[in-house]
Amino acid sequence: MRQRLQGIEEFVAAVEAGSFALAAQRLHVTRSAVAKSIARLEGRLNTRLFLRTTRSQSLTEEGHGYYERCRRVLAELDAAEAMTDVARSIATGLVRLSMPAMLGRLKVGPLLLALARRHPELSLELAFSDRRVDLVEEGLDLAIRSGELADTSGLIARPVGMQWMALCAAPAYLAERGHPRSIDALEAPHEAVLYARDGQISSWRFHDAEGRLVDVTLPSRLRCDSAEVLLEAAVGGMGLARLPAWLAADALAAGTLVRVFEEPKPFGFELNVIRSRSRYLPFKTRW
Repeated sequence: MRQRLQGIEEFVAAVEAGSFALAAQRLHVTRSAVAKSIARLEGRLNTRLFLRTTRSQSLTEEGHGYYERCRRVLAELDAAEAMTDVARSIATGLVRLSMPAMLGRLKVGPLLLALARRHPELSLELAFSDRRVDLVEEGLDLAIRSGELADTSGLIARPVGMQWMALCAAPAYLAERGHPRSIDALEAPHEAVLYARDGQISSWRFHDAEGRLVDVTLPSRLRCDSAEVLLEAAVGGMGLARLPAWLAADALAAGTLVRVFEEPKPFGFELNVIRSRSRYLPFKTRW
């Protein structure tokens, strides 16, 4: 029985992904391994499943029929595994997860620690980094991303909240430079402390009174990839700062920062938990 199942998962993945290379990414193996498994499967069946050229691949008539049956078999296997997983209702094994540094340490990390305490058989490997990671390449189960998802073809995303932004400044800075009262007033002599990563500066985004998105970029003497440092710089009077509202909350409550003006419509970045596409989702990473 075990020999009869060999190569079927690779075959179905290759059909659904559209290429051996994409199937290899989904299965976390090499393209060569997928090709060899399918070649052995064709040899065992004594039939060609794919018509392959240098530029494309397509199923043979026999391949179409075989795919439909294999797909149903694997779906039944997935359902059986999921049923036993739910019956246990226990999260077990290792989950590798990446998340933005500050958000992860201050907000997500404590929630995951509480989760681990409730599930003693669950192990966590957490990476706190603002770097945009490749889940398949780095062997990650899940990642939390803030903002637009540009590379969703091989991913499944679930929105989990919004990261609302606040325009903040130290009272001393506003006393020295003047207090802008609207988006249109964000110009010289004002300057900013800006978030930048890999040499790319992130402009500020606002909604204007009509709800349209407006981008603003001010002169800056400080650009960095640490939101924590930007918070400290803003409190120190180095410039206006566009900060996550949750990060600025304590400083706003203490009066070391103030909101520069009330925005016509709040602007925020959507937070998503993402994972690679797969047919079977184990209980440890289920949402």
